Amino acid sequence: MTFAIIKERKNPPDRRVVFSPIKCQEVIKKFPNARIIVEASDIRIFPDEAYRQAGFEVMNDVSKADVMLGVKEVPVSALLPNKKYFFFSHTIKKQPYNRNLLKAILANSIELFDHETIVSQHNHRLIGFGYYAGLVGAYNGFRALGLRDNLFELPKVETLADLEAVKAELDKITIPKIKIILSGTGKVTRGAKEILDHLKIREVTDVAYLETEYNEPVYCLIDVSEYNKRKDGSPFNKEEFYNDPLDYESDFMKYAKVSDVFIAGHFYGNGAPYLFTREDAKSPDFKINLVADISCDVDGPVASTIRASTIAAPFYGYDPKTEAETNFDAPGAITVMAVDNLPCELPKDASEGFGEMFLENVIPAFFNEDKDGILNRAKITTEKGKLAAKFAYLQEYVEIAG
Repeated sequence: MTFAIIKERKNPPDRRVVFSPIKCQEVIKKFPNARIIVEASDIRIFPDEAYRQAGFEVMNDVSKADVMLGVKEVPVSALLPNKKYFFFSHTIKKQPYNRNLLKAILANSIELFDHETIVSQHNHRLIGFGYYAGLVGAYNGFRALGLRDNLFELPKVETLADLEAVKAELDKITIPKIKIILSGTGKVTRGAKEILDHLKIREVTDVAYLETEYNEPVYCLIDVSEYNKRKDGSPFNKEEFYNDPLDYESDFMKYAKVSDVFIAGHFYGNGAPYLFTREDAKSPDFKINLVADISCDVDGPVASTIRASTIAAPFYGYDPKTEAETNFDAPGAITVMAVDNLPCELPKDASEGFGEMFLENVIPAFFNEDKDGILNRAKITTEKGKLAAKFAYLQEYVEIAG
């Protein structure tokens, strides 16, 4: 079985990769029947020469490989027929901008495995960059705070070598007396929490957070049961909420009334209540003035996120009165950080962490007849140019003209 580390071709350039040179060595050591070749790239965080020195062939044509390993979407023009591909396709939610990509994959009899669909038998995601999104997103939130309020200047993460360098920069700053709310329970939140804890910001319970004034910066971690409530006042039922959230409404305003900063690390499910609406943001009781929206659902559960921002220009302002964009430091505005590709700023650490997960969870399936069903669950399209049964709901999506 030959695996190819493919060149990332999407713009803006993404320097991440599935396997570092060292991780490639681990793959072939653990699985002697595996072979890895590398497509030449001038943007990858690990240069071609590093792969050569690790003992891997670097070439311009990797068409002899069986399995293509990438990160971002592969342009239609670069797809090789009758291959297995791994990348984030952004198609399973019927995203219009990638409809033609999925059509081309089917037309070329490609087996598509999306990193997002690599899940356990209990449907828990096994692969992702969420932890690194959380790290960078929280850091960027404090960077925005420092710039806006003239408190300190943190460099962009993309200019720093690795996570260790990021934390070294945080050691140089002092956080003022502010209250921070952090939403979520997954990998994104774990990354953001690591930044808060590194800054030695004290974590407090939600009861204490809501009722106490502090003379130091503090943060509170909340999950769906704490920022949502049943409309009829009966107790929150998490299983019921996830299955059908229509009987629930947001209870986030109690936090918005006492918070300065909101770091959004939650996963938002379709049909769930918005955390705060544009009307909520207009309320004189609404005190949040900076939102680091790592989840970045545009025009969704966080009203101030009216567009995704970029690594080049990560901050903008949201004017609650006009519901329009303004300068990130405009008086009365909510400062917004809503970069949707945060792990790109930390490509070395993100790639190394991703490779660890991929080696542990995916590669064995190629050599044990997929005994745990990893590949079977992840496969979106088959070698016969058809949608896999689990993803048959995409049929109407791919049949739409255009």
